[in-house]
Amino acid sequence: MTAVTDQGDPPATVLARVREEERRRLCRDLHDGLGHALADMAMAINMARISLRTAPASADRLLAELHHGMDAVGQEIRELLYGLCPPTLDALGLAGAVRALANSGPSVTVETEGDLSGLPSAVEVAAYRITQEALTNVRRHAGARSATISLRRDGSFLTVRIRDDGNGLPPAPRSGIGLVSMRERARELGGTCVVGPAPGGGTLVDAVLPITV
Repeated sequence: MTAVTDQGDPPATVLARVREEERRRLCRDLHDGLGHALADMAMAINMARISLRTAPASADRLLAELHHGMDAVGQEIRELLYGLCPPTLDALGLAGAVRALANSGPSVTVETEGDLSGLPSAVEVAAYRITQEALTNVRRHAGARSATISLRRDGSFLTVRIRDDGNGLPPAPRSGIGLVSMRERARELGGTCVVGPAPGGGTLVDAVLPITV
């Protein structure tokens, strides 16, 4: 897990600071990026309208630049939306989106049990992000040959388990931002997320998320 830089702060304080920084970043991106881009596009449209009557060639060049600018704005919007809610969840559902996550890195098996359709969006996003963070740590730190992701819907709960056969946790693991984030995502829904040693070696992430939130 990524180490927390301010060791004296409790995890909840660190996470709150990270989220506030993320909100500020999003506001800056919207204002400085999209806001300015849309203003430039409006100016280009006005200039093209003026030039259309007197200098058609100039108007054509302005419209081509405007089209290029629209492509850039569209890409920026897609990146912002991915940060807020992964589009693969809408396109593939939770099981499909998790399988897409598992397609790179060490051999990852995805197991599902129960009906995973119709889950609340907040539960899907939390399960996806917890799995994403766990896999990131498997690939960066665990030295694992394989991992297993289990998604199980049982009554009013969704259980998400990620187990690897890697090096396991250090003797005194520090609660980095990733670990805190996984726990907080589960806690916000009234659930739990526990990270510890897996039986037989490796690391086990075990999250239980209430479906009714």
